[in-house]
Amino acid sequence: MAFWFMGSGGFAARCLDQIVGSVPISLVVTNVPSKAGRGLKERPTPVDILASSLKLNVHRTSNLSKDELLIALLKDHSPEGIFVIDFGHIVDEPYLSWGKVGCFNVHPSLLPRYRGAAPVQRAIMNGDRRSGITVFKLVKKMDAGPILLQEEVGIPINATAGEMLEFMAVKGGKILLDALQLFLEGKIVPKEQKEEEATYAPKIDKAESKLSWDLPSEKFHNIVRALNPNPGAYLMYRGKRLKIWKTLMANAVEGAPGQVVALDKGFPVVSCGEGAVTLMEVQMEGRKRQDGASWFLGAGLKEGDMIL
Repeated sequence: MAFWFMGSGGFAARCLDQIVGSVPISLVVTNVPSKAGRGLKERPTPVDILASSLKLNVHRTSNLSKDELLIALLKDHSPEGIFVIDFGHIVDEPYLSWGKVGCFNVHPSLLPRYRGAAPVQRAIMNGDRRSGITVFKLVKKMDAGPILLQEEVGIPINATAGEMLEFMAVKGGKILLDALQLFLEGKIVPKEQKEEEATYAPKIDKAESKLSWDLPSEKFHNIVRALNPNPGAYLMYRGKRLKIWKTLMANAVEGAPGQVVALDKGFPVVSCGEGAVTLMEVQMEGRKRQDGASWFLGAGLKEGDMIL
């Protein structure tokens, strides 16, 4: 029994890495390389890089629905099913119901909650302490297919989106294998989602990256970790962007929003609209990341100053 894998991003690559030794993957389908940097050098997707290193057959596409070569390969190779994860294409027939399995997807939320492009980021941004992983059958409607397996996971108070996605991708690959085995053995029946319980997690807009010291400290902290590692949250400081990569919640100390009200082992504690946060890791525009204590010292700041 051979399967296809369709995916592009880092989450998909980690899932592929988890399943490739247990399921025969006859073809990996991914996006064509993007062009970035000086000279517009081609940059393959994380899935492309991994699949190539594993000597898997790779097909690169820019338009899945109009890729006649891929449809011909589908008919010739006739896989038992397709895993579609973090792909970025609309998947339609003949792929959706192909073979014994059709298309299985791994989504990092407890569907029907947080359907969409940024489920982990939105959950963290909203201050959720629990999330989960769902394996479901793909249908035309986004993230709305019947559920095969789900597993709840906790979100630690200081966990970033990057850390949670890494953890969920590894765990998701294992759950995907369990779901496939149980499905093939007839031990699970896909369960329809409850549409009335659906919530959505739209893609992060660039405008959401800008922070304000007027926010409550918990909201400030949640935005910082939700946007780490991409695109990163920032403030304007002395006319330049100051990216805030890592914060900790701090005990409330009276001060104006943006004022350094204390130092914790050299790390600045800054007052917010309510409460305060400790700046643990920052990045001044045009410079590398550095710990908050080193940045504070190098900037010539002192307790009582404003970071504005």
